[in-house]
Amino acid sequence: MINFRNARFIKSSPTKSERPHKNLPEILFIGRSNVGKSSLINAICDHKSLCFTSSKPGHTRLLNYFEINDSCYLVDAPGYGYSKAGKKHDLLFGEMMEGYFLNNERLSLVVFLIDSRRLIQDEEIELINYFKQMNIPFLIVMTKCDKLNQSEKYQLYKECEKYELSYNVNVSIKDKNSIELLKKMISNLIRI
Repeated sequence: MINFRNARFIKSSPTKSERPHKNLPEILFIGRSNVGKSSLINAICDHKSLCFTSSKPGHTRLLNYFEINDSCYLVDAPGYGYSKAGKKHDLLFGEMMEGYFLNNERLSLVVFLIDSRRLIQDEEIELINYFKQMNIPFLIVMTKCDKLNQSEKYQLYKECEKYELSYNVNVSIKDKNSIELLKKMISNLIRI
């Protein structure tokens, strides 16, 4: 299994061409603004301040690269769907991510985060369909599950069933067992 504790920030990059030069597999964390990407990376790496987190949506603006044991990069992507910059930000996000996905031989896995408290939006379905069409391996992670009661968990299940969407894991950064399960799943999927 990957030893995520040996993580260090390498650089921020606006494009794939400006990413770190080591030819290492990349694990991309992507999702809506404020879904908890940075917090989840901190929890996986057991490091409280590896990624800067903010309660305000739209804080991450670049692709942030974190090297794990000279074996792979965790890549924290900007969120989509909300920003003070509005539509302009969403267009820039779309261009940045399209450039990142296109012919990216280093991309080994996308960890796609969806907030379990929200209804699944068109953007999520479009991204999942895009990953399938482009043969990009992905893992769907429902975040903030500790904030759901039993009725809300059932609603989440029905919502996913409606879209024929099977999510791979429910996580909460407060639940070490869910974080350990996610780390094992990531390690098994990329097989470093």
